[in-house]
Amino acid sequence: MSTQILRSRYPARFRQIVHEATGIHLPESKDGMVESRLRPRLVALGLTDAGEYFRYLFEENGLETELASLIELVTTNKTDFFREVQHYNLLQDMMIPAALRTGRAGGRVSFKFWSAAASTGAEAWSAAMVLAEAQARAPELDWAVLGTDISRRVLKTAVRAIYPEAELIPVPPMLRDRYAMVGRDKDGLPLRRIVPELRQRVRFEEMNLMDRTYPVDRNLDAIFLRNVLIYFDPPTQARVIATIASHLRPGGHLVVGHAESMIVRQSGLKQVAPAVFERQGKLETDAMAGHLTQPSMHMGAMP
Repeated sequence: MSTQILRSRYPARFRQIVHEATGIHLPESKDGMVESRLRPRLVALGLTDAGEYFRYLFEENGLETELASLIELVTTNKTDFFREVQHYNLLQDMMIPAALRTGRAGGRVSFKFWSAAASTGAEAWSAAMVLAEAQARAPELDWAVLGTDISRRVLKTAVRAIYPEAELIPVPPMLRDRYAMVGRDKDGLPLRRIVPELRQRVRFEEMNLMDRTYPVDRNLDAIFLRNVLIYFDPPTQARVIATIASHLRPGGHLVVGHAESMIVRQSGLKQVAPAVFERQGKLETDAMAGHLTQPSMHMGAMP
């Protein structure tokens, strides 16, 4: 299979299905990527080239059974612990203190964090470490983390919370030793597993950002939606940002990737740091809030 064959048989319907299912825009410049990612599916299905794959999808009614695998094919799941570390510094130094200032003397203060494109969980677990450290300094802080992603495969890794030790190198050594237990795989290679104290406060759920509404708690303190918007076309970007922002409390923060700051044009969001936006005032989506279904994805337990 060559890129030329892929291009000549690449139906517009395939691009449309990918966009509708994931929000991802696939220009022809991505044909090489699609070609390489198709190969495992061709082998699994006993097909010889992209043309046969598209016929299977659209002429042999294979789309319904193949859609989940197709989503896995086209989504990018790049993630690292403490990626763009400045955002975690702002979580520690700005967002959590802002929430603590809203609490009454002697009362509990809740902090709800949503990793909206959680991938294998590194972002959610990094935030959990920061929140656990903050709670050690301010016992009145009560926190929970939700991670969501469209990919079932990566969510399985997030829930297991077991990673090769090399993946935790970006974690500050003190946090790594405190919040990641040491183990080994069957070949004797070092592993780390997130400690139970964090796992009981973090939950992961499957969710598609293309859905019209999100079954997630509202009045959240912080939402990380990083390095996802760049894969969407402008109308999809605007819709996702508006829907995501409606889940923030007034004064809550939306964090996007450093390359995505210019994408955020939502009224009611004010940029307060590079790639960080604070909800101020009303959003266009507020009028819809009263008509939405009750959330089914609640934050992790806050004992």
